[in-house]
Amino acid sequence: MTQWKIYGILTAVMIVWGFNLATVKYMVEFVDPVTLTAFRILLAGLSVMGILASFRMLRWPAKSDWKFIFLGSLLNVVGHHYFLSNGLSLTTGSNAGLILGTGPMLTAVLVSLIMRNYPSNLQWLGVVVGFAGVAATVMVGNGAAAGLNVGDIFVFISILAQVLSYIVIANAARSLDPRLLTGYMFVTGALVLFIISLIQEPGEIQAFATVPFSFWIAFLFSAMLGTAVGHMLYNYSIGQAGPTKAAIFMNLNTLFSLVGASVILNEQITPGHIYGLVLIVIGVLFGSGAAEDLLKKRRKRLSQ
Repeated sequence: MTQWKIYGILTAVMIVWGFNLATVKYMVEFVDPVTLTAFRILLAGLSVMGILASFRMLRWPAKSDWKFIFLGSLLNVVGHHYFLSNGLSLTTGSNAGLILGTGPMLTAVLVSLIMRNYPSNLQWLGVVVGFAGVAATVMVGNGAAAGLNVGDIFVFISILAQVLSYIVIANAARSLDPRLLTGYMFVTGALVLFIISLIQEPGEIQAFATVPFSFWIAFLFSAMLGTAVGHMLYNYSIGQAGPTKAAIFMNLNTLFSLVGASVILNEQITPGHIYGLVLIVIGVLFGSGAAEDLLKKRRKRLSQ
């Protein structure tokens, strides 16, 4: 598949994810976050398995693949979705979307550190500017979420867990199709989340009996399109383009998260959110190495 097709897939995924964030925020008003997430991820996992089976791509992983499946499910499913859903119940969708926008910067820096290819001065500058954007976002938020709160911290932990999982997925892609990996990670992670929900939110399953019809529309969209298809395509793109390049597209996720928060949740986008968005985008451009690559290409062009 050509790089432009991969970029097109990533753009479409970011649009869906941006609106999915607001959708999850809407659903946690009716069902407690861990119980909701366990069933949402389980449906997503079964959907992925069904899609793969229809294309005759479903197979039992090799013994060596299970370490990636378990580690990926703990980071990408349990860690990311547990803290994201809990964070969304405590902060606004717009704040969450902007904090999630630090993903590309964190991916580039962590990949560099793990591979012992230490970030450049420009990348460290990007990290500082990016975190300044996060600070601007959470300190000038609106309504009940104004100022730093535990919900914002949970969302940041969720993106950190997801970024770490991308490194696992990139390594797993050498021997296991990332789409297949996604299905097994979702099913495994959903079972862990269900056990956690029984301990943390006993009896919350009954809440599903009282939700409105609009909840089920949101639930199916989030589980089957936002989570199942979205993560399957994104993880496939990581295997094709690498974690750093794929993560750069999360800038668009930030933009569409703000749009989704405004359209679905009727949240007001404040000047503070815009300042935070600008700083995060600048931070990502420097932190991901994209700005440095552009400068090198320009210098090379001028020297010829």
